[in-house]
Amino acid sequence: MTEQIMDMARSLGHVDGGQEEALEALCRAAQAELAGRLRPEDCEDAFILACAWLALAGLAAGETGGGRFTAGEVTIQEGDGAARAAALRLQAETVLGPWLADRGFAFQGVPG
Repeated sequence: MTEQIMDMARSLGHVDGGQEEALEALCRAAQAELAGRLRPEDCEDAFILACAWLALAGLAAGETGGGRFTAGEVTIQEGDGAARAAALRLQAETVLGPWLADRGFAFQGVPG
């Protein structure tokens, strides 16, 4: 399944040839993380997609806030890697929403 996740990640995001080893490790980590929270066979297509987004989030987290280009009054600035990583992680959680039983739940004791 890791190869399917890697193929999906390559199709969703820009992955340089030098990032292949890191991408594979991140795909395996994403697969392990999500398999600990749900059964992949219950939602295989969504699972692969979510794992790919988590792997891309890991790659994005390592990016530095980069280039900035100004032409006249227009400025284009590349986004921050941490913000992109958070958005990709949220997308992964959203696609698996129907299968994640623990999403948004917090248990607190009640004094009494």
